[in-house]
Amino acid sequence: MELFKPDFGLVFWMFVSFVVLFVILWKWGWPAILKGVSSRADLIDKGVEYAQSAKQQLDNARDEAAKILEEARRQQADSLREADKMKTQIIEEARDAAQQEARKVMDAAKVSIEQERKQAELQFRNEVSTFALEIAGKVVRGQMTDQKAQAKLVDSLLDEMEKQN
Repeated sequence: MELFKPDFGLVFWMFVSFVVLFVILWKWGWPAILKGVSSRADLIDKGVEYAQSAKQQLDNARDEAAKILEEARRQQADSLREADKMKTQIIEEARDAAQQEARKVMDAAKVSIEQERKQAELQFRNEVSTFALEIAGKVVRGQMTDQKAQAKLVDSLLDEMEKQN
């Protein structure tokens, strides 16, 4: 039963040791504990601020990346449009150059054909006149002895034939 009825001396020394322990804790323990809790709270606050800052920087980086990506897409579309314009322009220039070259070839061919036609007419006229002179010479040999008179007669006959055509 002694456990349930403590002695006065025991209670007194327990009270004194409690007060000494309380004073020691109050003087040196609580400030250290409060300082640790306070530094831990500051550390947690700084961590939260850092996390918020990192989240904001990440959001800004995402926005910036989206802007850069959109700008790159716009530049790509502009480049494709410009390339398409250049392609169309090159095709048009090539088509125009081909048409001009075709016109030059056609004009040169027309000139060449005209020259050959004139040359053929001249050659034909000369041959006809030669044949006509030979025929006329045989026919009129007895009537006309002069070569100039014969050429004059053939030329006048050919001029008449040209007028009829």
